[in-house]
Amino acid sequence: MDTPKARNRLPFVSTLVETFGFSPALASVIACFLALVCLLAVVWVVRSAPPRTLVLTSGPEGSSFQRWAGAYQKALAKHGVTLEILPSAGSLDNLQRLQSTDRRVDIGFVSGGVSKEENLEGLVSLGSVGYQPLWIFYRGAAPISRLSQLAGQRIAVGVNGSATRALALLLLQANGITGAPTTFADLEADAAAEALLQGKLDAVFLMGDSASMQTLRNLVRTPDVQLFSFTQADAYVRRNAFLNKIELPQGSMDLGKNLPSQDVVLVGPTVELVAREGLHSALSDLLLDVAKQVHGRANLMQRRGEFPVLVEHEIPLSDDAVRYYKSGKGLLYRAVGSFWVASLLNRLLVAVVPLVLVLFPAFRLLPVMYRLSIQLRLYRCYRPLLRLERESFGPLTSARVQELLQELDEIEASVNRVKVPASFADRFYWLRSHVAFVRGRLNSAATT
Repeated sequence: MDTPKARNRLPFVSTLVETFGFSPALASVIACFLALVCLLAVVWVVRSAPPRTLVLTSGPEGSSFQRWAGAYQKALAKHGVTLEILPSAGSLDNLQRLQSTDRRVDIGFVSGGVSKEENLEGLVSLGSVGYQPLWIFYRGAAPISRLSQLAGQRIAVGVNGSATRALALLLLQANGITGAPTTFADLEADAAAEALLQGKLDAVFLMGDSASMQTLRNLVRTPDVQLFSFTQADAYVRRNAFLNKIELPQGSMDLGKNLPSQDVVLVGPTVELVAREGLHSALSDLLLDVAKQVHGRANLMQRRGEFPVLVEHEIPLSDDAVRYYKSGKGLLYRAVGSFWVASLLNRLLVAVVPLVLVLFPAFRLLPVMYRLSIQLRLYRCYRPLLRLERESFGPLTSARVQELLQELDEIEASVNRVKVPASFADRFYWLRSHVAFVRGRLNSAATT
């Protein structure tokens, strides 16, 4: 019958006591430890879940950045992730928001080259998602072949915070144009295009991060406005590693009117999808999966499947992105249709597998080691008992028999002090019966 204290114990504690012979206190400590480990695993699974809301800093209304952001928003919504879009002035503005601690922004589009002198600590790149060509429109009957020919004219170089302005000033400076007599106008894309059409400006620099495709098409169709072709494109690309040579084929803007009327060479950086360090790895994979859908199609500037691509510029690549580009999504995310179910299963595996790998072998090894230690205790009692039995077969004096009986009493006392679990009760009682057997032989020797 169990004692009242034994009946009040938890079943698991009683199992430890009866199976391994632990004291109730030690068994309770082990049970509490295991319960704490399981509780911590559950807490980790809950707290490590990816957030359901992301904040993306995009670009001005109508820009390619804004269009991409809208496509991301729709694609992520299908997976139960809400994407909040914050319009911005462009790439430089996006970069500053990602670095700011005042406003929480998770991801954003940043054109290559604008982050050369910026503090990039805490930022990672998820790869390049598309080309961002620089479009230069100018008024004049005769075409120009070098940017240095714009010296002394009125030029719109883009608003502060845009990649357009950063790249325009860089290229103009490379051609010796840094200021007066050249006039720089800080106008947003639509205002700059309107000023060019009205003759208030001589040239405008535009990029997709700040100008809409409709604005670009309108300027290409205007008879008195020409699109600058970079005849020195190879030289620009070699001097600036972040630039790419981009060819705009004849008629690609309007086949019926054959616009442009000849092949045009543009230069421009690639756009990177930039995130803060610490972006959840599951969301990183999901974003890159969405990026494949949004940017993988062929368009005016790229071939099908050309983007996204693992290209590193100033901002270091994310380890999760490198893994994704090499091996794709994890097995669970490919096999399970629901992003959130796959995420939960993945976290459960991460939490449970290490526990199983550590605790399961430990639970299998612990009984073996414990049984061995109990057996050694019993074997230590058998050694002197065997010696006494062997001596009982020889001729013994009465005094020697009494000495052996006294030794046997000491052995029996030590046996009674041995604590064994209930699972070893049979062996313990066998040992006691063997002690009684040897005692009987010694008593027989005493009588003879």
